[in-house]
Amino acid sequence: MNLLDYLGNRILFCDGASGSFLQAQGLQPGELPETWNIEKPEIITAMAEAYFSVGANIVNTNTFGANALKFPGQTEKIVTAAVGHVREARDRVAEEQGKAPRFVALDIGPTGKLLEPMGDLAFESAVELFAEVVRAGSHAGADLVLIETMSDTLEAKAAVLAAKENCDLPVCITMTFDESGKLLTGGDVRTVVPMLEGLNVDALGINCGLGPEPMMPIVEELVKIASVPVIINPNAGIPHTEDANEVYDLGPERFAELMEKIAGLGVHVIGGCCGTTPEHIRETIRRCAGAKVVPPAVKGGTFTTSYSKVVEIGSKPVIIGERINPTGKKKFQEALRRQDIDYILTQAIEQDESGADVLDVNVGLPDIDEPEMMETIVKRLQSVTPLPLQIDTSDPEALGRALRCYNGKPMINSVNGKRESIESVMPLVRKYGGVLVGLVLDENGIPETADERVAIARRIYEAADEYGIPRSDIVIDGLAMAVSSDSRSALTTLETIRRVHDELGGHTILGVSNISFGLPRREIVNSTFLTMALTKGLSCAIINPNNEA
Repeated sequence: MNLLDYLGNRILFCDGASGSFLQAQGLQPGELPETWNIEKPEIITAMAEAYFSVGANIVNTNTFGANALKFPGQTEKIVTAAVGHVREARDRVAEEQGKAPRFVALDIGPTGKLLEPMGDLAFESAVELFAEVVRAGSHAGADLVLIETMSDTLEAKAAVLAAKENCDLPVCITMTFDESGKLLTGGDVRTVVPMLEGLNVDALGINCGLGPEPMMPIVEELVKIASVPVIINPNAGIPHTEDANEVYDLGPERFAELMEKIAGLGVHVIGGCCGTTPEHIRETIRRCAGAKVVPPAVKGGTFTTSYSKVVEIGSKPVIIGERINPTGKKKFQEALRRQDIDYILTQAIEQDESGADVLDVNVGLPDIDEPEMMETIVKRLQSVTPLPLQIDTSDPEALGRALRCYNGKPMINSVNGKRESIESVMPLVRKYGGVLVGLVLDENGIPETADERVAIARRIYEAADEYGIPRSDIVIDGLAMAVSSDSRSALTTLETIRRVHDELGGHTILGVSNISFGLPRREIVNSTFLTMALTKGLSCAIINPNNEA
């Protein structure tokens, strides 16, 4: 059986809490439940069997905190045993109840540490911590990877990359939001979904933190914008203490009643988290098994995000600040050579305060290590500004390093119609996600006519199709050229923008200030040209929001 044959085509049911079950079996406060995979395997197997027996399709391994930070040198042993226990439980239930869709989910929880720059755990260290679990779990026979209870988008990204790079299993992930719909690190549903879908997860959703009722507004928003199957695993309400024990306020019947409403919102996988028991899951299945399934559909929309901010392209003109770029800027060039990071960060903060929506980031100079500098600047910028970034480089190594460490879904500047460019850039976009700028030039240079430029735009869209990149994530650059050298170039650019917008239904972008090179009163020329481009359907303008000459 393959999870992807069922995911999104029918309602699937997850298990409930493991902590509540194990506490009832004698797990003491402070005792690490993962140790029971070795010390009390019969109880772990019985727990999985209990959830499969009541009808759960997906049962998690007891590996939520099984990583090398907590279990140095023991992770592989613990994970291998945990997967074996769930597989054994599935086999027992299959003998009694016959074949049904039953899957072993390799459960991966957060490390318990914040990643840099908010904490002290390096991104690649987090990737390797998760990768060790993935390798052991996939080798032991897990059917999918379920990353859960993530409250930091960067740690979520590290876990997804670890799964994608170390196994071929389906990868699902659930985040934890507070009642206001926020993550611990400030993101919300609209920032999380574009990033995770860009990373090509197979399903995403919410678990823990909230009971079903306060979770519903978040679920509604999630279903509205997600294009992949949605997973919802709430707590059994709010916990309180009775006789020194933690007790949750929703019993099986009330929990199931609320889950029936959640199922009706159009989710695809439902189960429980803290406080839920096999009885909660049994009752939920009884009430929800007949829920109408709404297959996931592409929702459209073009979004670039940071860890806490989302910018939608197409809803209104997007201003991309151009100041973090050495072209024609001697002070910036000197700052790069001196590695004066503070000067660069100041440029970012000033543009943020001046109303930029996105910041272009270009650090390319012949005499610096561009990949190293790009990674450094991206990390540092994300520590001082919440604005999404546009990674602007022609160096594939610099692009790859920036995309890997970026916390969110960036813009990427750029690809063009040359096959070499397509083959070096698009695989990176496919892996990491991003909104990709497509320049309408190719091996023959910059075309003189709008017809030729639109033809290249079509080729870029077709190449995106080949690599599985949504066309909605392509933004075409019509190429603004200096009118001082060609008086008709502006007309060609404007016509290209109009036709991409009207004929191809695409988004467009221009480096507006290029039009005025070599001319006096550049601000007036730029402003006039920008106004004309906006009337033709321009989506994004790379300009100086500080309004300097």
